Amino acid sequence: MTTDSVVKRRANLLGSLWMITAMAGFAIEDSFLKAAADTIPVGQIMILFGLGGVCVFAVIALAHGQNLFPRAVVSRPMRIRVVFEIVGRLFYTLAIALTPLSAATVILQATPLVVVAGAAMVFGERVGWRRWTAIVVGLAGVLIIVQPGTDSFSVLSILAVLGMLGFAGRDLASRAAPASLGTAILGLYGFGALIIAGALFSIWQGRAFVMPEMLASLYLLAAIAVGTAAYSCLMRAMRTGEVSAVTPFRYTRLLFGLALGVLWFNEQLTLSMMIGSGLIVLSGIFIMWRGRQAAV
Repeated sequence: MTTDSVVKRRANLLGSLWMITAMAGFAIEDSFLKAAADTIPVGQIMILFGLGGVCVFAVIALAHGQNLFPRAVVSRPMRIRVVFEIVGRLFYTLAIALTPLSAATVILQATPLVVVAGAAMVFGERVGWRRWTAIVVGLAGVLIIVQPGTDSFSVLSILAVLGMLGFAGRDLASRAAPASLGTAILGLYGFGALIIAGALFSIWQGRAFVMPEMLASLYLLAAIAVGTAAYSCLMRAMRTGEVSAVTPFRYTRLLFGLALGVLWFNEQLTLSMMIGSGLIVLSGIFIMWRGRQAAV
């Protein structure tokens, strides 16, 4: 084995560990937000969580000498990104607050499938029939979980689907975003979109803000700390190893989300959820494998 192979292998291993850490952090962040939603209005949670994230990423950006208000943030791709960020943040936060954490986490894992389909339709990227088949199978997994047209169907389950579509749109818009914008600036404006989403939902809901109890305040602070740390780990992962080697470990978020849903919130895993999640994960991994084969 050559020296370059050893270095690449170690980088991929380290990148994978960063990715697993990031996914664990995001699952824990979701759990803290869900717990806080028991006593704090969802709109208020989004505003406070967004403010915390904005402050953290503003400090990071300033520490790296970055301008917080570059002209590129008002470019068309960034405006589109903010709209999708608002949609994704709003509906996914509502999903984890009002529906089982395990179900919302599983549905979110379909995001890469929609991103690949969107990249083909929007950017003209080549996607063969095998990957299109995998996309259809993965989306069928989402339908199995949501179960439309059955007695088990809940309108609230659509919240996670809308959140997933919003995040997929955000990721697609991020591809077109100006390269001059660093990850800290993207994170700052991403959390800024969460503030807007929270304000809009608060106006629509018409529910008065409350003074958070001590435990709920700690949940929010922990969510901010863990969420921003997880975002940093994600960026570290994507910059350490090969994307094709590191990205599949995104699906470990599903395992962490399911475990926290069962152990913390006493949720029950149904057969349909297990089958649907299996289809989503297998489809996603196959799509990434095919993409790597096509690039070789």
